[in-house]
Amino acid sequence: MIRVEGLHKHFGGFRAVDGVTLEIAPGSITGLIGPNGAGKTTLFNVIAGSLPQTGGHVFMNGEDITGLPPHDLFHKGLLRTFQIAHEFASMSVRENLMLVPGQQQGEKIWNTWIGRHRITAEEEEIRKKADEVMEFLTIDHLSDERAGNLSGGQKKLLELGRTMMVDAQIVFLDEVGAGVNRTLLRTIGDAIQRLNRERSYTFCMIEHDMDFIGRLCDPVICMAEGKVLAEGTIDQIKANDFVIEAYLGTGLKNRMIKETSGE
Repeated sequence: MIRVEGLHKHFGGFRAVDGVTLEIAPGSITGLIGPNGAGKTTLFNVIAGSLPQTGGHVFMNGEDITGLPPHDLFHKGLLRTFQIAHEFASMSVRENLMLVPGQQQGEKIWNTWIGRHRITAEEEEIRKKADEVMEFLTIDHLSDERAGNLSGGQKKLLELGRTMMVDAQIVFLDEVGAGVNRTLLRTIGDAIQRLNRERSYTFCMIEHDMDFIGRLCDPVICMAEGKVLAEGTIDQIKANDFVIEAYLGTGLKNRMIKETSGE
């Protein structure tokens, strides 16, 4: 679904993304790991149109989407979430969801004069969709709660819900598990798996929780210093000496050796 070819993003002399080439298969949940400063979020920002590339290309379903702005990519079904949730704090959970669909009838001023029945009918459909999304994510009990009052994990569920309001094709998740308690993290993981399995969503997710990555993702891609270091299953990544050195640390390597030997 996504093909990245020789992608670069430089900030002056600093190469945040340095010639990355990778593919994200349709229907997959691809994990992206690496130490802080590896270039993961910058890569997301370039793919999602938030930053212009210095060089290289991004393709979606064979179409060159390099440099397209986020609103154009939104209409193509490419969405992303952020490590820090971007909710409208003073609005309810339901209202946050209902804002998402684009080109609503009520956005056209003349419809407020001569097309109010169309606005009402469309709003009811969007409300119904929002209620279905909240039920799917098990946050329907929070429908009228102000989004700013939600916990960190609930805000991450709300961000995931936004992607469901437009039936996204591919969603880039930036540390969806950051600051989330284990119970809500399991709920988020279950929702991602169901969206992948039941609605054919494709995901690519940055995450530092290796257990979470291992549960959800295949393949897993490791970045370091702006480059792709390794790709494979979670077991292959954990056993890769370059990954261990760059990201997991020698302490984990020694522990894994002890576990394998039965010590």
